[in-house]
Amino acid sequence: MRVVIVGCGRVGATLAAQLAAEGHDVRLVDRRPTADRLLPAGFPGTFHVGNGFGRPVLEAAGIDGADAFVAVTSTDNANLVSARTAKETYRVPIVLARVHDPRRAEIYRDLGIPAVSSVRWAVSRIHQMLLHRHLTPELVFGNGETLLVRSELPPYLAGRPVTGFDVDGEIRVVEITRAGHSLMPAHGLPAEPGDLVTFAVAATALGRLRGFLDKELGT
Repeated sequence: MRVVIVGCGRVGATLAAQLAAEGHDVRLVDRRPTADRLLPAGFPGTFHVGNGFGRPVLEAAGIDGADAFVAVTSTDNANLVSARTAKETYRVPIVLARVHDPRRAEIYRDLGIPAVSSVRWAVSRIHQMLLHRHLTPELVFGNGETLLVRSELPPYLAGRPVTGFDVDGEIRVVEITRAGHSLMPAHGLPAEPGDLVTFAVAATALGRLRGFLDKELGT
Protein backbone atom coordinates (compact mmCIF):
# COMPACT_ATOMS: atom_id res chain seq x y z
CA MET A 1 0.00 0.00 0.00
CA ARG A 2 1.31 3.46 -0.87
CA VAL A 3 0.78 5.89 1.99
CA VAL A 4 1.47 9.62 1.86
CA ILE A 5 1.97 11.14 5.31
CA VAL A 6 1.99 14.91 5.78
CA GLY A 7 3.81 15.87 8.96
CA CYS A 8 7.09 14.31 10.07
CA GLY A 9 6.83 15.03 13.77
CA ARG A 10 6.82 12.31 16.40
CA VAL A 11 3.47 10.89 15.28
CA GLY A 12 4.19 11.03 11.57
CA ALA A 13 7.72 9.66 11.85
CA THR A 14 6.66 6.82 14.16
CA LEU A 15 3.75 5.88 11.91
CA ALA A 16 5.97 6.03 8.82
CA ALA A 17 8.61 3.79 10.40
CA GLN A 18 6.00 1.22 11.45
CA LEU A 19 4.32 1.13 8.05
CA ALA A 20 7.65 0.89 6.24
CA ALA A 21 8.74 -1.98 8.50
CA GLU A 22 5.54 -3.78 7.48
CA GLY A 23 6.51 -3.44 3.83
CA HIS A 24 4.36 -0.49 2.77
CA ASP A 25 5.50 2.22 0.35
CA VAL A 26 5.68 5.34 2.55
CA ARG A 27 6.12 8.92 1.30
CA LEU A 28 6.56 11.73 3.85
CA VAL A 29 5.97 15.46 3.36
CA ASP A 30 7.05 18.18 5.78
CA ARG A 31 7.82 21.87 5.33
CA ARG A 32 10.88 21.59 7.61
CA PRO A 33 13.98 20.33 5.75
CA THR A 34 15.43 18.80 8.92
CA ALA A 35 12.27 16.97 10.03
CA ASP A 36 13.55 13.70 8.57
CA ARG A 37 16.02 13.45 11.46
CA LEU A 38 13.21 11.76 13.40
CA LEU A 39 13.14 8.88 10.93
CA PRO A 40 15.15 5.75 11.75
CA ALA A 41 18.45 5.11 10.02
CA GLY A 42 17.96 3.33 6.73
CA PHE A 43 14.33 4.40 6.39
CA PRO A 44 13.28 2.97 3.00
CA GLY A 45 10.60 5.55 2.20
CA THR A 46 10.98 8.98 0.65
CA PHE A 47 10.98 12.43 2.26
CA HIS A 48 9.77 15.57 0.47
CA VAL A 49 10.09 19.16 1.65
CA GLY A 50 7.11 21.47 1.18
CA ASN A 51 3.62 22.38 2.36
CA GLY A 52 1.33 19.39 2.68
CA PHE A 53 -1.40 21.06 0.64
CA GLY A 54 0.82 22.19 -2.24
CA ARG A 55 0.14 20.23 -5.40
CA PRO A 56 3.75 20.16 -6.69
CA VAL A 57 5.12 18.52 -3.54
CA LEU A 58 2.14 16.18 -3.18
CA GLU A 59 2.52 15.03 -6.77
CA ALA A 60 6.27 14.61 -6.30
CA ALA A 61 5.42 12.39 -3.33
CA GLY A 62 3.22 10.25 -5.57
CA ILE A 63 -0.22 11.19 -4.34
CA ASP A 64 -1.73 10.34 -7.74
CA GLY A 65 -1.15 6.65 -7.05
CA ALA A 66 -1.63 6.73 -3.27
CA ASP A 67 -3.86 4.23 -1.51
CA ALA A 68 -3.99 6.26 1.69
CA PHE A 69 -3.25 9.76 2.96
CA VAL A 70 -2.63 10.81 6.56
CA ALA A 71 -2.35 14.42 7.79
CA VAL A 72 -0.63 14.68 11.17
CA THR A 73 0.99 18.12 11.27
CA SER A 74 0.98 20.31 14.37
CA THR A 75 -1.85 22.56 13.15
CA ASP A 76 -5.50 21.76 12.51
CA ASN A 77 -5.77 24.17 9.57
CA ALA A 78 -2.92 22.49 7.69
CA ASN A 79 -4.34 19.04 8.40
CA LEU A 80 -7.80 20.03 7.23
CA VAL A 81 -6.65 21.68 4.00
CA SER A 82 -4.24 18.88 3.05
CA ALA A 83 -6.80 16.17 3.87
CA ARG A 84 -9.45 17.91 1.76
CA THR A 85 -6.98 18.23 -1.10
CA ALA A 86 -6.20 14.52 -0.94
CA LYS A 87 -9.87 13.54 -0.76
CA GLU A 88 -11.46 15.99 -3.18
CA THR A 89 -8.71 16.72 -5.72
CA TYR A 90 -6.79 13.44 -5.86
CA ARG A 91 -9.57 11.06 -4.78
CA VAL A 92 -7.31 9.11 -2.45
CA PRO A 93 -9.40 6.14 -1.19
CA ILE A 94 -8.41 6.41 2.49
CA VAL A 95 -7.92 9.85 4.06
CA LEU A 96 -7.29 10.30 7.78
CA ALA A 97 -6.36 13.37 9.81
CA ARG A 98 -5.28 14.37 13.27
CA VAL A 99 -7.28 17.08 15.04
CA HIS A 100 -5.82 18.91 18.03
CA ASP A 101 -8.91 20.90 19.00
CA PRO A 102 -11.75 18.42 19.73
CA ARG A 103 -14.29 21.12 18.86
CA ARG A 104 -13.15 20.93 15.24
CA ALA A 105 -13.75 17.19 14.94
CA GLU A 106 -17.29 17.86 13.70
CA ILE A 107 -15.89 19.77 10.71
CA TYR A 108 -13.91 16.71 9.65
CA ARG A 109 -16.94 14.46 10.09
CA ASP A 110 -19.06 16.76 7.92
CA LEU A 111 -16.41 16.46 5.19
CA GLY A 112 -16.33 12.68 5.48
CA ILE A 113 -12.76 12.65 6.83
CA PRO A 114 -12.16 10.38 9.86
CA ALA A 115 -10.20 12.31 12.47
CA VAL A 116 -8.29 11.30 15.57
CA SER A 117 -8.44 13.78 18.44
CA SER A 118 -5.36 13.47 20.61
CA VAL A 119 -7.11 15.09 23.57
CA ARG A 120 -10.22 12.92 23.46
CA TRP A 121 -8.22 9.76 22.87
CA ALA A 122 -5.86 10.48 25.77
CA VAL A 123 -8.68 11.37 28.15
CA SER A 124 -10.61 8.25 27.15
CA ARG A 125 -7.63 5.93 27.62
CA ILE A 126 -6.63 7.43 30.98
CA HIS A 127 -10.22 7.19 32.20
CA GLN A 128 -10.39 3.54 31.16
CA MET A 129 -7.08 2.71 32.83
CA LEU A 130 -8.12 4.41 36.06
CA LEU A 131 -11.57 2.88 36.41
CA HIS A 132 -11.45 -0.34 34.39
CA ARG A 133 -7.94 -1.71 34.82
CA HIS A 134 -8.90 -5.36 34.24
CA LEU A 135 -10.71 -4.42 31.01
CA THR A 136 -7.73 -3.03 29.11
CA PRO A 137 -8.81 -2.43 25.48
CA GLU A 138 -7.36 -4.67 22.80
CA LEU A 139 -8.44 -2.21 20.11
CA VAL A 140 -9.90 1.31 20.13
CA PHE A 141 -12.14 2.75 17.40
CA GLY A 142 -12.72 6.39 16.50
CA ASN A 143 -11.73 8.62 19.39
CA GLY A 144 -12.30 5.91 21.96
CA GLU A 145 -16.10 5.68 21.73
CA THR A 146 -16.05 1.94 20.94
CA LEU A 147 -13.60 -0.65 22.26
CA LEU A 148 -12.70 -4.31 21.98
CA VAL A 149 -11.95 -5.83 25.38
CA ARG A 150 -11.21 -9.42 26.43
CA SER A 151 -12.01 -11.06 29.72
CA GLU A 152 -12.24 -14.57 31.11
CA LEU A 153 -15.82 -15.32 32.07
CA PRO A 154 -16.44 -15.89 35.78
CA PRO A 155 -17.59 -19.41 36.74
CA TYR A 156 -21.16 -18.38 37.58
CA LEU A 157 -21.81 -17.59 33.90
CA ALA A 158 -20.97 -21.12 32.69
CA GLY A 159 -23.90 -22.73 30.92
CA ARG A 160 -25.59 -19.48 29.92
CA PRO A 161 -25.91 -18.65 26.19
CA VAL A 162 -23.09 -16.28 25.31
CA THR A 163 -25.31 -14.24 22.99
CA GLY A 164 -27.49 -13.57 26.03
CA PHE A 165 -24.72 -11.31 27.34
CA ASP A 166 -25.41 -8.75 24.59
CA VAL A 167 -26.95 -5.39 25.41
CA ASP A 168 -28.30 -3.61 22.35
CA GLY A 169 -26.17 -0.61 21.41
CA GLU A 170 -23.77 -1.12 24.33
CA ILE A 171 -22.24 -4.61 24.62
CA ARG A 172 -21.83 -7.43 22.12
CA VAL A 173 -19.90 -10.71 22.25
CA VAL A 174 -17.87 -10.95 19.04
CA GLU A 175 -15.47 -13.86 19.69
CA ILE A 176 -14.73 -16.66 22.16
CA THR A 177 -11.40 -18.39 22.71
CA ARG A 178 -12.00 -21.87 24.13
CA ALA A 179 -9.24 -24.39 24.77
CA GLY A 180 -6.95 -22.47 22.45
CA HIS A 181 -9.43 -22.29 19.56
CA SER A 182 -11.33 -19.21 18.40
CA LEU A 183 -15.11 -19.48 17.95
CA MET A 184 -17.77 -17.18 16.58
CA PRO A 185 -20.65 -16.82 19.06
CA ALA A 186 -23.46 -18.85 17.48
CA HIS A 187 -26.96 -18.36 18.84
CA GLY A 188 -27.56 -20.59 21.85
CA LEU A 189 -23.89 -21.54 22.32
CA PRO A 190 -23.42 -22.05 26.08
CA ALA A 191 -20.50 -20.51 27.93
CA GLU A 192 -17.95 -22.90 29.41
CA PRO A 193 -15.54 -22.46 32.33
CA GLY A 194 -12.32 -20.83 31.17
CA ASP A 195 -13.84 -19.13 28.12
CA LEU A 196 -11.92 -16.00 27.11
CA VAL A 197 -14.51 -13.68 25.57
CA THR A 198 -13.98 -10.67 23.32
CA PHE A 199 -16.58 -7.93 23.76
CA ALA A 200 -17.28 -4.93 21.56
CA VAL A 201 -18.38 -2.31 24.07
CA ALA A 202 -19.29 1.35 24.09
CA ALA A 203 -16.89 3.32 26.28
CA THR A 204 -19.87 4.58 28.27
CA ALA A 205 -20.86 0.97 29.04
CA LEU A 206 -17.53 -0.22 30.47
CA GLY A 207 -18.86 0.15 33.99
CA ARG A 208 -21.87 -1.95 33.12
CA LEU A 209 -19.68 -4.66 31.58
CA ARG A 210 -17.48 -4.69 34.66
CA GLY A 211 -20.54 -5.08 36.87
CA PHE A 212 -21.82 -7.84 34.60
CA LEU A 213 -18.60 -9.79 34.95
CA ASP A 214 -18.75 -9.35 38.73
CA LYS A 215 -22.41 -10.28 39.13
CA GLU A 216 -25.64 -10.23 37.12
CA LEU A 217 -26.05 -7.98 34.09
CA GLY A 218 -27.83 -4.74 34.81
CA THR A 219 -27.67 -4.96 38.58
